[in-house]
Amino acid sequence: MRRGPAAAGSALFLLVAPGTVAGYLPWWITGWRTGSAGPYPVPVRVLGAVLVLAGAAVIVQAFVRFVVEGRGTPMPAAAPDRLVVGGLYRYVRNPMYVGVLSAVLGQALWFGRPELLLYAAAVWAVPAAFVRWYEEPTLARRFGADYERYRRAVPAWIPRLRPWHG
Repeated sequence: MRRGPAAAGSALFLLVAPGTVAGYLPWWITGWRTGSAGPYPVPVRVLGAVLVLAGAAVIVQAFVRFVVEGRGTPMPAAAPDRLVVGGLYRYVRNPMYVGVLSAVLGQALWFGRPELLLYAAAVWAVPAAFVRWYEEPTLARRFGADYERYRRAVPAWIPRLRPWHG
């Protein structure tokens, strides 16, 4: 796929998927208001803000990586031509999902809203099932030994401390 259409498709998908899961739905659940017990202590709120910003940065970087390295989008219907293993993908196989989870957990801390912790569990469980039952078998069929080598070396959810150099 050419970079222009890949960038446009990725930008649209970024707004729709992570924008909904990490933005709209947490807002819908909480109204982005602090919990009834009042705001959490400042250090907890600052940690929450840091997690939100870090999660957003990870999500954007992962989407850019799909366009630049993969020549495609994160959408299964417009998947990349190449296996994406650079950037943050050298540390963890699912940085987009990790970034979304970080953003949701950050909002739970920032606003002191325990219900977002329950939502975060679903935010992890649904993609984890999708990865296990659709994404990994699809990538294994599409990229064969390259993906299997990558999958064995790079963890799915907890980042490596050092980048993988495959």
